[in-house]
Amino acid sequence: MKITMNTAVSITYEVFDSAGNLLEASAEPVTYLHGGYDGIFPRVEEALHDKSVGDTLEITLEPQDAFGDYDEELVQIEPVSAFPTDRVEVGMQFEGVDASGDVVLYTVTDVADGKVVVDGNHPWAGERILFRCKVTDVRPATIEEINHGHIHGPGDHHHH
Repeated sequence: MKITMNTAVSITYEVFDSAGNLLEASAEPVTYLHGGYDGIFPRVEEALHDKSVGDTLEITLEPQDAFGDYDEELVQIEPVSAFPTDRVEVGMQFEGVDASGDVVLYTVTDVADGKVVVDGNHPWAGERILFRCKVTDVRPATIEEINHGHIHGPGDHHHH
């Protein structure tokens, strides 16, 4: 079966930075709903269209096609008192809201003199990445999956 609109596609993948360092790899296959549902990078989805089980793909993604360009405005300095915990340490993550009202995951990058520097950029923002994957399964998506716009995994999930 070929990958087409409204198929459930399972892939194993590896992501490398431009220096060839492995950033992330799937331990188990991940499944997404093919057809523009934002389950995977659009450029990768385009390249996977019409592929079949066993096919592999290697694609270089520019920052705007991957984790976005690095945005200086997403780096902010806040007083320690603005955080919900007494101990704020580098590497901690907090959800916040950016100027357009979107929820952003901020990572603490520095703490000094009662001030905390948080960065809302994805850790790989601004990186050109190499995305390598192998198609492990393709099946027709269920009507429910298509209506929900995502794949329901083993054991399903419940909407609250």
